[in-house]
Amino acid sequence: MHIGIMMFSTDQTVQPAPLARLIEERGFEAMFLPEHSHIPATRRTPYPRGGELPPEYYRTHDMFVGLAAAATAAPRLTVGTGITVVPQHDPIHLAKAVASLDLVAEGRLIFGMGFGWNADEIEDHGVVFKERREVAREKMLAIRRLWTEELASFEGKYVSFGPSYLWPKPVQRPGPPVVIGGAAGPKLFRHIAEYADGWAPIGPRTIMEGLPDLRRAFEDAGRDPDGIRLHAFDHRGEPGLVEHYAKLGVERLVINIAPARQAELEPVLDGLAPLVDLVA
Repeated sequence: MHIGIMMFSTDQTVQPAPLARLIEERGFEAMFLPEHSHIPATRRTPYPRGGELPPEYYRTHDMFVGLAAAATAAPRLTVGTGITVVPQHDPIHLAKAVASLDLVAEGRLIFGMGFGWNADEIEDHGVVFKERREVAREKMLAIRRLWTEELASFEGKYVSFGPSYLWPKPVQRPGPPVVIGGAAGPKLFRHIAEYADGWAPIGPRTIMEGLPDLRRAFEDAGRDPDGIRLHAFDHRGEPGLVEHYAKLGVERLVINIAPARQAELEPVLDGLAPLVDLVA
């Protein structure tokens, strides 16, 4: 199992390039960055963890700019989006951004995606919040065509474009691994089985309870369930928990750490570094 680190990199923390070097130097395999385009001041949507929304949510760097800097600064590091809120992106621009990042990272990109929890934010992008899953589905189907076909077109309810060229293509074919974040459920699992490669949940119990249903969804879609790629996100880094994730067949555990400046961050990473040897 690989171990990666995810942190909100903002204008008030260590920047993406030096963050990547700190992570790589300690033997971690990957660096993930989160995404929020903006945070509307209306704040109609409660913070899922309760209380006030932490300020890093509206100070975070553009994820693709940050990961491009990281991939250049730390050439052995896998980089990942954790996660891309697909409904709020133009699919043509997103296809190009992801493919370009995969090229810059020399095929070391994991494309984590999701549907978003902040209705205020998503609706500012012209998307009806209740329709965001179907919007994301069409956008991903269109993106797959742009990644794989020399002359691609798409006609749907939410996405439509005529025959078009789009380069660069991703280094990884038919595209970087796509893992979808979210809680277990038949709707999510249908999406994963249709157009993604795996699942990126939070917590080992979620995996234990949901994986049998995800395997059945893959079988129903005519896909091999043994090919499911499991990622996991967790803010905890206890050795026993890490070993538990490894036994569940998780390919990559991404440990979320609090945003910090370099002097505060170094001892945190030093404390987590022994986990790399634990699962090597």
